[in-house]
Amino acid sequence: MSEFPPKDAAAIDQAEAAPARPLAGACVLIVHPAWHSCGSHQVFVSQAAAYRALGARVVTLALADSPGSVAGSGAQKAYDAATRDLLADRRFYSGMPLGRVARPSFLGAAQAWLHGDFARILVESARLAPIPDGLEEEERIDLVHCNHFFCMPAAVEVRRRRGAPIVADTHDLQARQYALRNERGWTLPPAARFDDMLAVELAELARADALIHLNDEEAASFRMLLPQSRHELIYPAVAPTPAGCGGGDLILVASANYANYLSVEWLLEEVMPRAGDVEIRILGNIDREARARAPTLARRFERFFLGRVDDLGAAYASARAVLLPTTQGHGISIKTIEAMSCGAPLIATPHAFRGMRLDPASLGNVTLASDAASFAAALRRAQAASGADEDRATAPTRRAYEAHFSFPAYRDALWRLAACVMPARASI
Repeated sequence: MSEFPPKDAAAIDQAEAAPARPLAGACVLIVHPAWHSCGSHQVFVSQAAAYRALGARVVTLALADSPGSVAGSGAQKAYDAATRDLLADRRFYSGMPLGRVARPSFLGAAQAWLHGDFARILVESARLAPIPDGLEEEERIDLVHCNHFFCMPAAVEVRRRRGAPIVADTHDLQARQYALRNERGWTLPPAARFDDMLAVELAELARADALIHLNDEEAASFRMLLPQSRHELIYPAVAPTPAGCGGGDLILVASANYANYLSVEWLLEEVMPRAGDVEIRILGNIDREARARAPTLARRFERFFLGRVDDLGAAYASARAVLLPTTQGHGISIKTIEAMSCGAPLIATPHAFRGMRLDPASLGNVTLASDAASFAAALRRAQAASGADEDRATAPTRRAYEAHFSFPAYRDALWRLAACVMPARASI
């Protein structure tokens, strides 16, 4: 299997079993939230690598989701520094200027946000983010690949100017995540209704020429909700982590979102008191979410939180086992796929494998634990183990990763969709 993502244009040209560069001469614009250290970012990375392997010129537009995070700001510099793995021919960044906060449309969205309506304010923030002037310098834009419904205003504006079709990656029903966040977060009463936020999400996605879904459940839901739209099921390709020798820490990798926070909270509150003297390491910016939402709990387990690490691959390669204490979330978990790829032993709840066409109980290096007591027992066994595993490069989870989430399969699926939505421009 070829390296994923390829590190430079020459390596992309030589990607395993690559088609004969059918998108050579075309330009693909990838529009996405300015996020890093999360599963969605890995999807953006794979999109760019796949389109470049197909021969296209790739331009990206990262949209910040907070006012004032504009091009040239400290927020962009931090984002750029954290996303050097996103390879593109040109990269742009935009966000809503602070001067636009006083606009009536944003003030209305901000009022709804106080009641927990994240859908409206994200859409409005994207609508008020300017399209970078540099995009006009591109000779052509043949396809816009938009990620998440709230980035659609920017994608639609580019289509208006350049006539390029839009394919939109839905990344699951986001209204579910917002409703979950409102269950335990603070909002002004009455809290935003799921149906109202869903209506905003669907209205934006309906403007795309085709929708891409990452798992069966997600595809079925959107086919029912948007029957007039074109739907494609394309499993994500996730960059494999190194299959090292192991023998070190028990690690958990999590970015700062609410579903991840709930999983970490369950691990710390319910599992660790039953685990005795087991020590774990929690990597990723979930530490910020934990400190903000549960400061007492975060202080109690402060020694476990390492924050964001520069070399996550090394952490996977040297891990004794990877923990997936997933209690919430919909659709395929990118972090689960990432953990599968390293070949390390996994200690996981069944929910970590949601949306996948495989039986985790059949994977020999996976320990499933559906309750706190069994998860704690698995942790104790893992810590007592020698740390010497069989060859992780051929571990059951590694083989499952290669069979279901490979770069060539993802690349070819994107090509088939691109050939359908841009037949006049793609040299089929």
